Amino acid sequence: MRIWQYASAHPNLETHLILHPTSPLPKPQPTHHLLQILAVGLNPVDYKPAEAPYLGSLAVRKPATPGFDIAGRIVTPAENSALEPGELVFGTASTNPFAGGGLAEYVCVPAERVVKLPAGSSPLVAAGVAVAGLTAYASLQPYIKSGSRVFINGGSGGVGTYAIRMSRWWTRSGRKSQPITDFVAVEIAKALGAHVTVSCSGRNAELCRSLGADEVLDYTTRPLVDQLRDAAAATRPFDHTVDNVFSDPALYWQAHTYSTPSAKFAEVASGPTLAFARLALGAMLLPTFLGGGQRKFVIVAADIKPDLLEKMAGWIVDGTVKPVTDGVYPMEEVVEAFKRQKSGRATGKIIINVAGGKY
Repeated sequence: MRIWQYASAHPNLETHLILHPTSPLPKPQPTHHLLQILAVGLNPVDYKPAEAPYLGSLAVRKPATPGFDIAGRIVTPAENSALEPGELVFGTASTNPFAGGGLAEYVCVPAERVVKLPAGSSPLVAAGVAVAGLTAYASLQPYIKSGSRVFINGGSGGVGTYAIRMSRWWTRSGRKSQPITDFVAVEIAKALGAHVTVSCSGRNAELCRSLGADEVLDYTTRPLVDQLRDAAAATRPFDHTVDNVFSDPALYWQAHTYSTPSAKFAEVASGPTLAFARLALGAMLLPTFLGGGQRKFVIVAADIKPDLLEKMAGWIVDGTVKPVTDGVYPMEEVVEAFKRQKSGRATGKIIINVAGGKY
């Protein structure tokens, strides 16, 4: 089989990626499926930890293969699995997001990390669902309710595009906040609607509006914090903030000037950098009178569970969530795909068509 690997990620991962053309197929343990990989969705976690000084060498064992989000076909199912050879599945390639291992033609995947792909769903869509979709869900579900005013920083990226849809759907349902494990019990109630404000560049404003955003702030025109203060003063403060970018720490430190006292600040774009460590430690450990933040700071990560993957698949099939794809790259162009992922210009998910099929 073909497999992408790297032995170093300094100064950047894509410089060291090598496509090996004739690697042996992996042999699955009894608790793992052997999958033929059809498609992989790229995420920042595929390169940020590996590139981090010091941490990268500790967190990622080399040689390593990136690619956490996957869609594939069962070759050999795990023992006692209800899945059968030939069935399509999606989810994640492993339990290690730092080096998922998905960018290969065959992968051994823990049985609990994938679920059956609904009939009619495209692997090229499903491959981008797990991390972005479930991260967006985790950033919203515990913190918003019917009528909430939500601000999403970075509305046109992979997580942001899911988050706009999800915040609209969740609050329309009238569902009160519950623990994430209770989500499978959701029954959609009367549509109530949330007010969703997002930030993006002007060129992506219409995309965000088409996804359901009520208001779009163009961060290229003037400081985003100033725009948020004006928006809060014009109507009322925000009840929840989701930061998918981490480009301006002032967004958190000034959150009290545009959000309610009970509002949470959910940080999605966390990474192994000193700048983020300073923000997180100051926000979570310092009391307000010593310079700490005035809003609760929450670090968000995807909770990859089979029931939530199945629910996400159902939303996509019925149109509740409509994933946005920036581009689809063939297996041979993974390096170019990573460059696009890191450019900051991608709108939606970047997908690798590993098997080359027309799905």
